[in-house]
Amino acid sequence: MKVLVIGAGNMGLTYAEGMSKSKLLKKKNIMVLDTSEEKLEELHKMSHFDAFSELNECVPQADIIFIAVKPYHAETLFKAIKPLANTGQIMISIMAGVTIETMIAQSGLTKVVRAMPNLPAKIGKGLTSFVASKDVSKIELLTVESLLNTTGKSIQVSNEKLIDASTGISGSGPAYVFYFMQSMMEAAMQMGFSKNDSTVLVSQTFTGAIELFNQSSLSPNSWMDRVASKGGTTRAALDSMEDNNVNELIKEAAYAAFNRAIELGQEH
Repeated sequence: MKVLVIGAGNMGLTYAEGMSKSKLLKKKNIMVLDTSEEKLEELHKMSHFDAFSELNECVPQADIIFIAVKPYHAETLFKAIKPLANTGQIMISIMAGVTIETMIAQSGLTKVVRAMPNLPAKIGKGLTSFVASKDVSKIELLTVESLLNTTGKSIQVSNEKLIDASTGISGSGPAYVFYFMQSMMEAAMQMGFSKNDSTVLVSQTFTGAIELFNQSSLSPNSWMDRVASKGGTTRAALDSMEDNNVNELIKEAAYAAFNRAIELGQEH
């Protein structure tokens, strides 16, 4: 089985690197295509990839075509792929907002998987949600899932609306966490901590809280109740967040990303 990754940006290379470690693929079974001279120079230094700059040199060889380019390149790319592709190929796309219907119509391929990854895939801790067209068989789906899992975990969802929703939760979600971390680090520095100590205080607090959550069956609310005693410091902080409607503001932010993902789909 040969995989072609189109687009050697952050996520494209992340998945290429992850899949190169998969038991399903042997070395040199991953082809990576990019049109940037700088990227191609970088790719040629990676012995476990075959680098390409022309679609006609690699698309016909691929069993799976992994699309990792910006959504605004979709139409031009699919038009170029269409005469080179064959009906047995599976296409996996991580382009935000580009629907399965659009991909089938523009590429001519019917075995299409739409996926939404997130940035922690870069360190093998990612979450990728995915949904497939009806022509993708159960066996092929297992192969797709196995490849996606090389960068963390994956979940198969029942419809494309949930891919857009995943964009608002897991896809954009790391940025929300970084936003919260930045605010806490700024508060720590205002209280008198050095930048280095502020970073350690906040990063270790997040790491510890996530581990506590992952190693138990307790809900976030239950953990908050365990930490916050009546009249205590934590309760004062949580009450401040409640008074300032932070809970609803976070939900609104997630829905803003969700709605933008839908808009992107309508633009193609």
